[in-house]
Amino acid sequence: MGDNGAPLGPPSWRGKVKDVYDLGDRLLMVFTDRISAFDSILPDPIPGKGISLNGMSALLLGMSASTYPNHFLRKVDDRSMEVLKASRIDLELIVRGYIYGSAWRSYSNGNRIVSGVELPPGLRMADELPEPVLTPTTKSQVGHDEEISAEDAIGSGVLTRDEWAEVEEASLKLYEFYARVARSRGLILADAKFEFGRTQDGLIQIDEPPTHDSARIWPIKHYEPGVPQEDHCLDKEFLRSYLRRIGCIQCRLPPVVVDQVARRVRGAYDVISGAARVEDLGLMGLDEVVELAGRELRSGGNP
Repeated sequence: MGDNGAPLGPPSWRGKVKDVYDLGDRLLMVFTDRISAFDSILPDPIPGKGISLNGMSALLLGMSASTYPNHFLRKVDDRSMEVLKASRIDLELIVRGYIYGSAWRSYSNGNRIVSGVELPPGLRMADELPEPVLTPTTKSQVGHDEEISAEDAIGSGVLTRDEWAEVEEASLKLYEFYARVARSRGLILADAKFEFGRTQDGLIQIDEPPTHDSARIWPIKHYEPGVPQEDHCLDKEFLRSYLRRIGCIQCRLPPVVVDQVARRVRGAYDVISGAARVEDLGLMGLDEVVELAGRELRSGGNP
């Protein structure tokens, strides 16, 4: 809706989970209930997802503006925010404080070099790294993002050497800031994705801060190195792990899976904002959810 309450019409462009309206020198970002995994939008929306991501983004971008400037201007309503328009740098800068996901899979296959940084031997899945590691990837609207080195990004003209130095420093500072906020709420920010854009006044952080969709978030009280973290995580790895387990990427999600994903999306915002504790969220482990989902599917939707 516009400021006067009138419908805005079709979005100027549509991402996997956000609709964006061009307002001239500003953008209206609308957080939908769509959810994506493995570069595809799933057929089932997650109720309330857009409200939680919009709320968490507005909260954290407001808090971090003094650490590094960002595009957030104001929260318009439960699902949308107004942001400053910027020319996007086509990179995603992922800062990893713990070894997990693709970095762990590479490490466990014998690769000790992650984005030019040599990791020590003997790390376990989900171990904290000696220091955060920056792992840049290309930014693709369709298909899979690919790892890219700083020299290749600079050499291909994606950004200048000075811009690289700035976004590298900004990403690490922002990760440190958001990790402190998370820890103050009893959470570990295992990794987070950052994006940047150019304005006439310089570079700014764009898109969203660490959320269910763009970070890995683990409750400290349930953290155990050496094992998967999905049973209590407040991020999208739970959904990805479920889809891997059943061997289907574009399947319809049974009600219990939709409910557990919704609890994690809402839970990330509620715990960060201080509105809830992890133990209040009603999270179920992956094995239990897979079993209940199978029953629901066999019974036509009733557990």
